[in-house]
Amino acid sequence: MFSGLVREIAKVKKFENNVLYLQADYKPTIGDSIAVNGACLTAIAVFEDGFGLELSAHTQTQIALENYQNLVHIEPALQANSRLDGHFVQGHIDGIGIIERIEKRANQTDFFIHADKEILSLIIPQGSVTIDGISLTVPEVFEKGFKLTIIPYTLKQTLFHTYRPHRRVNIETDVLVRSIAHLLKKRDKTLNVSSWKEIDSILLGY
Repeated sequence: MFSGLVREIAKVKKFENNVLYLQADYKPTIGDSIAVNGACLTAIAVFEDGFGLELSAHTQTQIALENYQNLVHIEPALQANSRLDGHFVQGHIDGIGIIERIEKRANQTDFFIHADKEILSLIIPQGSVTIDGISLTVPEVFEKGFKLTIIPYTLKQTLFHTYRPHRRVNIETDVLVRSIAHLLKKRDKTLNVSSWKEIDSILLGY
């Protein structure tokens, strides 16, 4: 479990034989879980100046793999006594979004992200979302995407200041919203109904 607060920006040394080698100040132990650009990975080797993490074939197909070069966000797993300043993040990437446009303002920068309808169904206004491992609040959701408002501090302390339109980003939706949506979907399937209108009709019959 993570919080979506980036601990460090690590340098990618190489990606070879499904192992991502990072140069970083943080020193994990073998077997530790570390979120890299939001994806939970396992440390399999530790060196003097960094560590290596293995990426399964499945993980490689689920993330924006092209961004695992040069620099990446890293966050170690939460400890039991850790402060939760972001939100609960599992490190499981739900999908990939695409930055459509970026609008700079006096005290903020707005990023407009395009995403599939399956992802958008799990993103709510004023709710939380994790983008490349960063916990953010969603001010607006549209038919084909959503907006993120990044304050100057976050922009400077993360790789967001390097992001440009057309870049793909890892998206993890809020685990609470995702869990509720899953339970409602199971219930609707059990009831064999396809809309809330049908559910209201059933309830009115009692």
